[in-house]
Amino acid sequence: MAKVHVKKNDNVFILTGKDAGKTGKVLDVFPDKNRVVVEGVNMISRHTKPKNRYQQGGIIHREAPLHGSNVMLVCPKCDRPTRIGRAIQDNGDKARVCKKCGAVIDVVTTAKKTTGK
Repeated sequence: MAKVHVKKNDNVFILTGKDAGKTGKVLDVFPDKNRVVVEGVNMISRHTKPKNRYQQGGIIHREAPLHGSNVMLVCPKCDRPTRIGRAIQDNGDKARVCKKCGAVIDVVTTAKKTTGK
């Protein structure tokens, strides 16, 4: 299983493909396939049949997954596409850090084990 460097609701910049240069919010992440779905990017036309009596068939436009290497996180502080670093804070929590400005993007709290003695 590959590790994806972005999470759901992150703002990302598209590096390659037909939508290169666009930005969008991550809607879904598939870490086993190293793919992400970005809002309004990589749109496909899906021809669907009605499944039941009340559903309408036709051409549905939706987002298709992109490879994780084709997106880059946009730092919320400096508002530029950046690589992500990892840092351990003073209290032991892990944080994602912007490589350009050094700002903390988000913190992943780790539950510390306590011995019941």
